[in-house]
This record gives sequence, C-alpha cells and structure tokens, in this order.
Amino acid sequence: MEKIVTSFSANYAPQHRPSSPVLPADMASSVSGAEEVRVSALTPLKLVGLVCVFLALCLDVGALLSPAWVTADEQYQLSLWESCWKPAASASWRCSSTLATDWQIATLALLLGGAFLILLSFLVALVSVCTRSRRRFYRPVAVMLFAAVVLQACCLVLYPIKFIETISLRIYHEFNWGYGLAWGATIFSFGGAILYCLNPKNYEDYY
Repeated sequence: MEKIVTSFSANYAPQHRPSSPVLPADMASSVSGAEEVRVSALTPLKLVGLVCVFLALCLDVGALLSPAWVTADEQYQLSLWESCWKPAASASWRCSSTLATDWQIATLALLLGGAFLILLSFLVALVSVCTRSRRRFYRPVAVMLFAAVVLQACCLVLYPIKFIETISLRIYHEFNWGYGLAWGATIFSFGGAILYCLNPKNYEDYY
C-alpha cells in the first residue's frame, strides 16, 4: 500500500515548468523600438499620393508663371506679376507691375506659401521613400498639404472677389488657364493629403 501511494504521488505531483526568461528593461525597449522601425513597404495609396503631390507642384509652377489669369478679347492680360493692355490701334502691349496693390500682393504671397509647402511635402515624401521606416513621415506630409490647400483656397477665393471690386473692364473678360492651373494644384494637394491620412499602419500591416 505504501508503494502504491508513493508511485501515485510521484506520477501526479505538480510539475514545475521553467518560466520564460524575463527580458531586461533595456532589451525590451530595444525590441519595441525595433518593431517601430521595421521596414514598411511602399503601398499603392502612398505611391498615388506622391504622384498627386508631384502633379500639384507642377501645376503650381505653371500657375505662377502663367501670363493669363484674366484675359479679355486679346486686348487685356492679367497675371500674378503684371497687367498688360494692348490698345486697339497698336500692335504692342503696355505692361505694368501688379505688385502695387495690397490684394494682389496678398494673393501672390498666399499662392507662393502654398507652393512652398507643396514643395516641402514633396521632398519629405521623397525622403520617406528612401528610408526604412516611412510611417513617421506620413503625418507631416499630410499636415503640410492640408495647410497648402487652405492657403491656396484663400488665394483663389480672394482673387476674383478683389478683381471684380477694383478692376472694371468694359469688354468681356474671363478667368483663364492660369487661374485653372492653381485650382488644379489645390485639388491634387487635397487628394494627396487625404491619401496620406488613410490608415497607413493598418494598410501596411495588411500587405
């Protein structure tokens, strides 16, 4: 009887499993840091966002250099830099600077500020393509693009309002392709900002 009890206690005695080793605090922090900086793939959304930012930058350059923000029957042209008028009996254009009025300086400054932010966000997005961890760059790019959208939208709303208030033309006039390029840059900037905000962590983990 004593042997049976001894064998029973030996077979059914609680077995102590070796506990998993506890990592030191420094090693645990290094592991978590390694997880944070792991290589993240360039997703299609971010690639399309980068293309949108590039197109916005190109359109902004075209808008800034455009001589035709407002045109009137091939006799009047207004850009961000100068105003040109051609008399009916003359073949030459007479131009003057537009930087003499406050509202034209303000619209130019707003558009230049937006273009600078778009350029900066494009450079940051390019740097993120060449780095191992791209997620840390997504939020700054999106913030700069949203700020550029606000600046350029203010410029594009202010420009026609002040033009109609201060400049009176007796001939038919229209806002031309330079003004349209600026709107195109604003739309592409907004699209790029949205794409850089679309759950980058979950989307990359899926891939």
